[in-house]
Amino acid sequence: MVITKTPFRVSFFGGGTDYPSWAEENGGAVLSTTINKYCYITCRYLPPFFDFNYQIRYTEQEHVKTIAEIKHPSVRACLSFSKMNERIEMQHNADLPAMSGLGSSSAFTVGFLNALYTLQGKAAISKLQLASDAIHIEQQLLKENVGSQDQIAAAFGGLNKIEFGGPEKVRVSPVGVAPATVKALEDHLMLFFTGFSRNASEIAAEQIRNIKTKEKELREMGAMVPEAVKILNAGPARLSDFGKLLDESWRIKRGLSSQITNRHIDDMYAVAREAGALGGKLLGAGGGGFLLVFAKSEDQARIKEKLGKFLHVPFRFENEGSQVIFQIENEPTYTS
Repeated sequence: MVITKTPFRVSFFGGGTDYPSWAEENGGAVLSTTINKYCYITCRYLPPFFDFNYQIRYTEQEHVKTIAEIKHPSVRACLSFSKMNERIEMQHNADLPAMSGLGSSSAFTVGFLNALYTLQGKAAISKLQLASDAIHIEQQLLKENVGSQDQIAAAFGGLNKIEFGGPEKVRVSPVGVAPATVKALEDHLMLFFTGFSRNASEIAAEQIRNIKTKEKELREMGAMVPEAVKILNAGPARLSDFGKLLDESWRIKRGLSSQITNRHIDDMYAVAREAGALGGKLLGAGGGGFLLVFAKSEDQARIKEKLGKFLHVPFRFENEGSQVIFQIENEPTYTS
């Protein structure tokens, strides 16, 4: 039996420049961090006492005989891609809801692949290979409208600048700012659930179709990544500029597609700004999920009061990425 723990992520800048249709031709960059909210995958070889070969538990339960019969697309694709020929039981649990802009789908794929590889004895798989395999599954096998940042964030963990394009295709650079700056940044961030989730792939489809007409906006968003890193390197005294840059980024992002925001989200953001927030953004592809708010400590109580009907989720950063947290070696074998 193997249990993996894979973090969700908060993306600050550059989202949209990681879509292959943009990054392969123009290059891209994002600034993101993983947080201490996780996807847990429990996976083991299924004992041969049942009339099914795969027991899959998430928000639904599946008991099927073949991989092809599995309804969950990522589970089906991961099992096929990993060439897992054994009977499998898998259970998924998570700290936060799916389809909420925190990279949960990719965290699931990365965490499940990590569990399968561990069961198969492939402990030498690197974080980059794990992320690359998850990207291949989601983009090539499942044909989902997703970028490449979420899989990398989930596999690597930490506060990173991630660059796309060129001969290396992916470059992950940890943002090595002082611990005091990291803590100050954490202390400025608030997370609120909008109350509804959405299908990121469907919303991203329109944004991808619009790429050719949004070149200026995407270049501006990509250029914010090195600017944000400079602000962080300058220390806590300049963090207000980070919040203002988030506000600028959100104003650009909301124009990339008609589905990114709506009146409900705009009203939430306006209330937060009026209560003292310096900036913020809706996380993920848009349409729902979590609203990130950047505010000074003295303004946060007022913001929570004004957004009182929305669930506030405290969080901190994490640095580990997807990891195996439990493993029993030498699974018993059964013979007849």
